[in-house]
Amino acid sequence: MVSLGAHLLSLPSSAPRSRLLHPGPPLSPAAAAAAASCSAPSFPPRRLVADRSRGNGMMAAAVPAEAAGLLAHDLGSAAVTAGVALALLRFFEELAKRGVFEQKLNRKLVHITIGLVFLLFWPLFSPGSYAPFLAAVAPGINIIRMLLLGLGVMKNEAMVKSMSRSGDHRELLKGPLYYATTITFATSVFWRTSPIAIALICNLCAGDGIADIVGRRLGQEKLPYNPNKSYAGSIAMVLAGFLASIGYMHYFQTFGFIEESWSLAFGFLVVSVTAALVESHPISTHLDDNLTVPLTSFLVGSLVF
Repeated sequence: MVSLGAHLLSLPSSAPRSRLLHPGPPLSPAAAAAAASCSAPSFPPRRLVADRSRGNGMMAAAVPAEAAGLLAHDLGSAAVTAGVALALLRFFEELAKRGVFEQKLNRKLVHITIGLVFLLFWPLFSPGSYAPFLAAVAPGINIIRMLLLGLGVMKNEAMVKSMSRSGDHRELLKGPLYYATTITFATSVFWRTSPIAIALICNLCAGDGIADIVGRRLGQEKLPYNPNKSYAGSIAMVLAGFLASIGYMHYFQTFGFIEESWSLAFGFLVVSVTAALVESHPISTHLDDNLTVPLTSFLVGSLVF
């Protein structure tokens, strides 16, 4: 019995029985606080937990708010772009109505300026996923207008006169419709980070438009395979399409959309030369160069860029 009692008295101090039997000397306040911090589980204050949960809710709500902000920004940019495009069309309608320019020259001025001015507004849009489609609203509206005017559903003699060769509204279902469709396609599919979009629009607008103006005034020397086309017109088309492409390459590079380089510039030259060759071919007279030029620019651009 004595040995059993001695064994019980020799248990470690961590056992509850030993603490009851031998409480030991009293601990100092610092030691007691240290022991309490080691043994008691730590929980964050309720206020801190509430602050964290509220912060997580704010972070979750920030994502849709940012997306909504980008969408609102792009809607505003689309409204501005469409307004400028429609104002330009209205301006040339008035010029055609007043007879300021010859009808063919007025038509080509529309052809050159609308697409190139439209490109200037692309940096206005955000990097959001909806941006290219909202930017395409402006030329998309013109697709609808060309269809309505060409089918005779809507009447606008001044607009028909400014965009057709003979004043026949049915012409709008060909060249002008192809023109608006090309710009809509380049905007919504390729957008501002693709050199193909630049090549498509610049060769269609600047290249083809300048070719007709120069060819009519300086095109006495005709091409051997097409008496309707001239050396002067074809050379002017190459230069205008190429220089416009280089200009917009540099313009978009300043916004960080494209990285300009000599290889990219050479690609633009290849596209412009090929587009001019196809435009000078008799097939472009039958199919309309507003269709063959962008189609060529797209195919060749897909190979060289």
